[in-house]
Amino acid sequence: MSVAVSRDAELGALVECASLGERHAVARLVSLFQDRRADASHRRDHALALLDRHEAGAEAVVIGITGSPGSGKSSLLGRLATELLRADAELTIAVLAIDPSSPISGGALLGDRTRMQTRADPRLFFRSEAADAELGGLSPSSFQVSRLLSRLFDCVIVETVGIGQSEADIRKLADRVYLVLAPLGGDEVQLMKAGIIEIPDAFVVNKSDEPTAARSYRQLQANLWLARPFDADTVPVFRTSAKTGEGVRELSDAIAAQLAAGPVLDAGARESYFFERWVKEEWGRNGLVHLRSRLGGAAAAIEHSGGFDGAQRVFVTSFEAALGD
Repeated sequence: MSVAVSRDAELGALVECASLGERHAVARLVSLFQDRRADASHRRDHALALLDRHEAGAEAVVIGITGSPGSGKSSLLGRLATELLRADAELTIAVLAIDPSSPISGGALLGDRTRMQTRADPRLFFRSEAADAELGGLSPSSFQVSRLLSRLFDCVIVETVGIGQSEADIRKLADRVYLVLAPLGGDEVQLMKAGIIEIPDAFVVNKSDEPTAARSYRQLQANLWLARPFDADTVPVFRTSAKTGEGVRELSDAIAAQLAAGPVLDAGARESYFFERWVKEEWGRNGLVHLRSRLGGAAAAIEHSGGFDGAQRVFVTSFEAALGD
């Protein structure tokens, strides 16, 4: 038996186990989708094709949870996942948490050892990733991992490393984004200056057990119209406490309604955005010029190459050939 056939058989067995919810198999597949080496793209293509055959190809709803350090978003996420699983006995959830990178090892600081006490539930999968000093709030492989997890779970929750004007990629990945704020974490003017207030679909004032929470809640509600005057609908503002559980049920119900409604973002637009992001990260401005002038842009490259990973291979071949001209 050839090495290639053996590897295909191994990948097939891995996909089958992951489709059945086996955590070790899911974790190994995540590692494959984090692999940035060129030869990994063929295996990713094969894995996605196999998942489609296992009827695991339906896209999940992706929920974004973002907020500044100290807002309690990780603790809140643990409570929220517990409530979502309690309310729906059939629901499966994957959490992808983007952590700051260690300057020594390059790995994720904090990581999954310090949070998500609900990991014992077989319907919940948790994975932390190092941000790798990337702007945008995500890691370089967050989109790839999300592609995988959204085929294996009903809901994928992505917790970003932080928030700010440069950290808006979560809007391109998640169907709905929640911004978690701490009481008196900054007045509305500071929020607008940072660009934070324009990012989320809903706000969450966490730590509502603190005395200052009510004031922050009122201030935010009173000033949203000034910062977002063109919103057709009122932007929801939730009050929660990861410590006491206050408001978690209401937030859980809102997310459950989004899960029932299904994905919002266009899958093609999402792939195009992150393909351009990959080109810029790997090949810079010259790569973007080549993508648009020689390959007709990200959407055309993906369509003509049969998918995201195929488009990566085509781009590399085309760009390297152009460099040699």
